[in-house]
Amino acid sequence: MQGTVTELNVYPLKGGGGTALRSAELTPRGLPFDREFMLVTPEGRFLSQRDHARMALLRPSYDGTVLTVDAPGASRLVHKAADDGEVREVSVQRSQCRGVDQGDEAAAWFGDLLGADCRLVRFTGLRPTARGGGEVMFADGYPLLVISAESLADLNARLDEPLPMNRFRPSLVVEGLGPYGEDEVRLLRVGEAVIEMVKPCTRCVVTTTDQRTAERGREPLRTLASYRTRDRGIQFGQNCVPRVLGTLRVGDPVEVLAARTEG
Repeated sequence: MQGTVTELNVYPLKGGGGTALRSAELTPRGLPFDREFMLVTPEGRFLSQRDHARMALLRPSYDGTVLTVDAPGASRLVHKAADDGEVREVSVQRSQCRGVDQGDEAAAWFGDLLGADCRLVRFTGLRPTARGGGEVMFADGYPLLVISAESLADLNARLDEPLPMNRFRPSLVVEGLGPYGEDEVRLLRVGEAVIEMVKPCTRCVVTTTDQRTAERGREPLRTLASYRTRDRGIQFGQNCVPRVLGTLRVGDPVEVLAARTEG
């Protein structure tokens, strides 16, 4: 089975909008700078669109030195990433990790925007994945999320109003695997790289948040629950770990190297 990469997306700020890429160098932690920054409460608990739907309106970009964030009704944040701030103990889901505090100015900008006391931190240290022997920064659990374009097409055929792929915040979108074909893959060659699907992605309320308006509804979770409930969760897409690094490009061929049924 073969396919094609149709989207590459990176999310420099956890919970913020994505940046579409034409190409990227795959790293052990996924696409460069993915979820390198995160907002946390004063106690160190992560914040995301689960807590503040308005985070969907944040439009971050990061070049490895400067984090720029645009948001409706706010002046642009231009922040030079700091590596000499206080190192905070923070949590993502149930995982403990560390982040370098990015200072009072950035904290005040986000706090004013969200109406919440928060700090901006930048990932530091090492955080292993729960399965698959990979590593990750501030993503929920895994460095890559792969979704088949046909999976979304199948879902949209069941909905009264179709939804865009950005509801699911994938790293890679692949065309040619067929509806939910990603569920049947264990190893996938993508251009020069090889990735392993290690865990289905269980979906949450973020998928019900319009990424353009931050408004919430009941879909797609209501419909997905009717036919994609597995192991007490609603599954859509596959969490992945890099196995062979290399350049990824939109338009790259995709080849199934091993199916899940092969063990």
